[in-house]
Amino acid sequence: MGSAAPYLSGQAAASIFGEALGLLTGLTHTAGWLITHWWVPATAVLIGWGVNEIVMRRLARAASAQRMALELVPSRHFDPSLEEIFRRGVQLARASTSMPWWAPRRSKTVQIRLRADGTAPLRYRIEGPAGAQRLLSITPFGPDVTVKKASALRDKPRKHAVRAEFVLRGKPTAPLREVPLEPDPLQPLVDAVSDLRAELGDLAEVRLDIQRAPKWVLRARRVQLMAQARRVERREAQRAARWVRQDASGIEDSLTWQLQQLVAGKQGGGVGGRRLVMPPVPRRVEAAEALGKLAEDDHLVRVQLLVMCASDTEGRAQARLAQLQAAFDVFGGGARWAMRGWRLGPWRFGADRWPSRRGFERRWKLGHCQPPRTNWVRLEELTGLLKPPTVHCRLPLLATDLPTFQHGNPDLLLQGIYRAPDGRRRLVATHARETLFEVGVGKAGGGKTERALAQAIGWAHAGGGLMFLDPHRDSWPRALPFLAHDHLAQRIALIDLNAVGPTPQISSWNPIGMHQGQVAHEVVEAVTDAYASALGWDDASAPRALTILTAAVAVLVAVNEAVCRAGRPEDQATVFHVRALLTDAGFRKAVLAAVEGRLGEETRSWWRTVFPTLPPDAFAVVLNPIARLAANPVTRAFLGQPVGVYNIRAAMDDRMIVWVCPGGNGPTDRLITALLARDLLRAVRSRRDIPEAQRVPFRAYFDELITLTGAAPETIAAMFEDFRKYRVHVHGMTQLLARLPIAVRLSLVQNASTLATTAGSRSAIAPITSEWGDNPSPDVVAALDRFEHYMSLTVRGHRVGPVRITGPHLDEVFADHARPHRTTALENAARANAEAASLSQLTTRATEQLSRVSTLLTQLTPTAARASKENHYS
Repeated sequence: MGSAAPYLSGQAAASIFGEALGLLTGLTHTAGWLITHWWVPATAVLIGWGVNEIVMRRLARAASAQRMALELVPSRHFDPSLEEIFRRGVQLARASTSMPWWAPRRSKTVQIRLRADGTAPLRYRIEGPAGAQRLLSITPFGPDVTVKKASALRDKPRKHAVRAEFVLRGKPTAPLREVPLEPDPLQPLVDAVSDLRAELGDLAEVRLDIQRAPKWVLRARRVQLMAQARRVERREAQRAARWVRQDASGIEDSLTWQLQQLVAGKQGGGVGGRRLVMPPVPRRVEAAEALGKLAEDDHLVRVQLLVMCASDTEGRAQARLAQLQAAFDVFGGGARWAMRGWRLGPWRFGADRWPSRRGFERRWKLGHCQPPRTNWVRLEELTGLLKPPTVHCRLPLLATDLPTFQHGNPDLLLQGIYRAPDGRRRLVATHARETLFEVGVGKAGGGKTERALAQAIGWAHAGGGLMFLDPHRDSWPRALPFLAHDHLAQRIALIDLNAVGPTPQISSWNPIGMHQGQVAHEVVEAVTDAYASALGWDDASAPRALTILTAAVAVLVAVNEAVCRAGRPEDQATVFHVRALLTDAGFRKAVLAAVEGRLGEETRSWWRTVFPTLPPDAFAVVLNPIARLAANPVTRAFLGQPVGVYNIRAAMDDRMIVWVCPGGNGPTDRLITALLARDLLRAVRSRRDIPEAQRVPFRAYFDELITLTGAAPETIAAMFEDFRKYRVHVHGMTQLLARLPIAVRLSLVQNASTLATTAGSRSAIAPITSEWGDNPSPDVVAALDRFEHYMSLTVRGHRVGPVRITGPHLDEVFADHARPHRTTALENAARANAEAASLSQLTTRATEQLSRVSTLLTQLTPTAARASKENHYS
């Protein structure tokens, strides 16, 4: 039995050795067969991969069909904090997983789409799983960002298109550059598409897909990076060891070292004669240092960055892609965005060529995310792309933001010349129906009047009616050559009180005339309020003067009403008959007897009981301004005619172009201006008898508001408050906003659709820039060149600007409309339309009007009635 154990042990060993040899032989034969028939396993692997890819694509396509789109529209003052942006990034990362359990990884993504197609400077859309709509609709940005459901985008085919995929290059674990929020990190992208032209078919779109990091992929990436770091450290240690040995050999071979050894040998000798060198040990690799931004799982995402540019013009798409590539360079730090692919001479092989193009198109169309293994970022690195453009982003003005002016288009109102970022200049306009009131501020000669003239001339050629009120008359000869057209000649009327030339011609107006169908009490109110406004009367400071003037005007208006009913409008009274009514007893008795039945009981009682008790000096304050008007032959001729031609209500309804030049800014001129302004207010309010849809738009341009408001501050303020209802729009210009009365200034700024300023002093400009939040600052505006403006405008209910606009120059913008050789003919036609007559003729007629009215009153008043009334008013 003892001898059998070794035998059995040897037999078992032989058996095991035989089995191992057989296994090795089998493996050898299998390896040989695989080498010989390598195509069989390769085919099996390819088939398996293909089947898996087909299944994954079908599942991903089905999952991608359940997606939604949101568009984020920021407000003008959108200024998010870093924390708000970070929270938005967390929302996007979480939303990317809101997919069915069977959805492949490539479909679990949220996509940020930055698009410029000519409809907006940069549209900001979010596309993601339908299940994440509720999560993504509520943003941390609050009311400063409006989130609305976006419709599907359908692009027409362009002739030329280029594609690119951007990947992270540089150190894999290094972060992108930390870009500050001011200026906006999106500014380079906005600048890259700022010269996009929709009419040429230009289109640019950037798509950033965000996907939560798969854990197993992240672990595998970390293992790879750690192994790579250890290899690098070992290579560095080996390199250092080689240098140490070389340095030691060099030292040992030196004469100095040999001498030291001889000396040391005498003292005790050395062992082996050679110095022992300890090579450096590889440094321990720290995970935090080797993995960098990949060390922590929190807020780590994979991203895919795709770009496509298209155009119908050859070369523009390629140029746009180059601009966007330069824009992404701003984010470069330890890592940077670089275009994927490689270049061979003039050719670049990337997403735009085979074999990458098909995969790019599939991901672009379906929204799939299959980024390269290097595209790992933390949410903090994407801060600039996780929000829409902020208040710190300069957005270009597109034709959709500010329409392009078209000559002859009645729906557009010229505003100026906008210079695009690419240097192109275009005439810009606002919609006429939205431009309700305008305010232009700036120093003398800055271009505010020239801009108003250009706007008025453009409006006139488009068929619109207007009134241009200029106390200094300089605007009329400036505009004359550009209005000298046959189709305008019948619509232009000139009311000029400057008495220019040796034989001046003056038009006429009777403020208390009733031949144009006015309402009696409205005429009385307009004339009385005009006097009170120009002279500073109110119920506290001059109650008796107001009462006397109101009673006198009411009687004269009643006389004119009776005269017109009798068919004798040429015998109407004028404002100059107030003096006779108050001081001439005979004239007063005849007037009161003729209109007693037309006066109210209160008015008749006042004339019977109160008027006789007034002392003679009580009339001086009323008669003094009338005497000044009568002493000036121009104003006497203008206001002293019984049948005045000036009728601003008829001018509105007939789309007339009325140029009014009061003649200056003295006391008498201010009274004329006050009468004109109050009559305009009365005429506009009288349009309430017309349905709103039938009211013809009319524009009133007031040059030198300081002069006009000095005469009628409350009237001008009421215009800016009320005229919109009657489709009459006011455009005011002034050098100093601070010099306007508070009521006017508040109404101007509150209701202005357009607020514009040229250069000027800081103190003069500050009230305007403060309305814009001092952006631009008064210092910037004060340094503007002549004809340059900063202005805010209203387009489609939204405020645009403040934006820098070059004021239109008539000789440039309306060069084709200039007819300098026809100015004389047009001025004659304008005076003829205003039925202007010679100053001497009108003065004579005004002097004779008192006797004509007296004669008519005698004829209108029955003898018996006149005799009976004498007892009441004696």
